[in-house]
Amino acid sequence: MTSPDTVHFRHNQAILAAAIVAFFGALPVAGARWYLLPVLLVPLAVAVWAWRAGTDADARELRLRALVGQRRIGWERIVELAVDPRGRAVARLDDGQQVTLPAVRAADLPRLVSATGQSLPGAAG
Repeated sequence: MTSPDTVHFRHNQAILAAAIVAFFGALPVAGARWYLLPVLLVPLAVAVWAWRAGTDADARELRLRALVGQRRIGWERIVELAVDPRGRAVARLDDGQQVTLPAVRAADLPRLVSATGQSLPGAAG
């Protein structure tokens, strides 16, 4: 269970809707021959990923969620939050590693920083 101070970032739910439509669209193909049944796994995996993947942030840590796993990174390990050339947020860690934050865009960085209980330098109020 997450605390009320946790900020959640998720991918657009239109991806989930498209995966559900693709699943039902693939049913006739998968039903035609038994060896085509694995075709249904692709939209199913996309639907689970769209529902689950993202970033959760609170005052203690970042939690990066993927299709099957998650990674927790404490704020004390994060040296810098930045934006890559594609507009995605990345965290640079104290060991030099750069981690892309799932579902976090450049415009979301102020909300991400506010989850720490701190404010951005130069921010009003």
